[in-house]
Amino acid sequence: MRAIQATQFGGPSVLTVIDLPDPTPGPGQIAIDVTHAAVGLIDLLFRQGQFKDAPGMAQPPFIPGLEVAGTVRALGDGVTGFAIGENVVSMSAGAGTGGYASVYIAPVHGVVSIEGSNVDPALAVAMIPNAAMAHVALSLVAKLGKGESVLVHGALGGFSSAFPSIARQLGASRVVGTVRLGKLEAAAHTKLPYDRIVDSAELPGVLEGEKFDVIIDPVGGAVRGQSFALMKPGSRLIVAGNASGDWAHSVKTNDLWLGSTTVAGFNAGALLPSHPQALRRGLEAALKAVASGLCDIPVDILPFSEAVTAHERMESRDLYGRIVLTPQL
Repeated sequence: MRAIQATQFGGPSVLTVIDLPDPTPGPGQIAIDVTHAAVGLIDLLFRQGQFKDAPGMAQPPFIPGLEVAGTVRALGDGVTGFAIGENVVSMSAGAGTGGYASVYIAPVHGVVSIEGSNVDPALAVAMIPNAAMAHVALSLVAKLGKGESVLVHGALGGFSSAFPSIARQLGASRVVGTVRLGKLEAAAHTKLPYDRIVDSAELPGVLEGEKFDVIIDPVGGAVRGQSFALMKPGSRLIVAGNASGDWAHSVKTNDLWLGSTTVAGFNAGALLPSHPQALRRGLEAALKAVASGLCDIPVDILPFSEAVTAHERMESRDLYGRIVLTPQL
């Protein structure tokens, strides 16, 4: 198989296209002939070595990539409900790597069929895994109730863009997003179901005293600090990433006590292995959201040979939508 390998921790230039033996699925696994592999911010963090000391994380040389679309190539022992040649999307397996390859081995619980859905596979891999995680974050961690309001930071980012459709599906009454100044024009033309998108640099004043029941924050840093002024008693702030790169941000727990607010972390890699049923429900909800047209974002498709360019564009933070790699161009 063709694969993109990170030969060491470092910048985008460490990514190299190589040939490796085709893997075969074990019990409870599915082998997928990959047509599209999504590029995410977490891939950059793995490549940079941000988690190199965490137990179980991949060490160089490794194949990045958490999300793939393709067709079923082979079924491992005990796998039912899927057929050879069926169109599928898969979330991460193992340490969250391996997707940048023409053949991917996936655990069956992280795979959803898109056969007959008429969903383009590039959009499917760009949105279904993130929308599934958004469903888990909102339903299991934030416990979003019908009629509640949601604020999403980094509103047009790969992960954040999945939240408005799932929030609507779960009964949210209002969904507001925040973006950096440079993305306000793109926000004005987005098809994502936000009620309003504002400049994050103008928080909290730009929202004129509006407060939210649930705040989703994959950004961190100053934006996370501003979030507390947008909470009310009973509000939940879900920490779901750190795109700002500010690893020193802290929370005063006494403020949580006095304000009767909650801060909870959501790390899919840590939570999902022990909650497989939540993942299955999330994947089904995500497919429904994408098929209904509520997750329409731009998707750029690049060949494996341009993986370095893909990561450079991701690091620039100017990307709107998602980048998907394919071994077929």
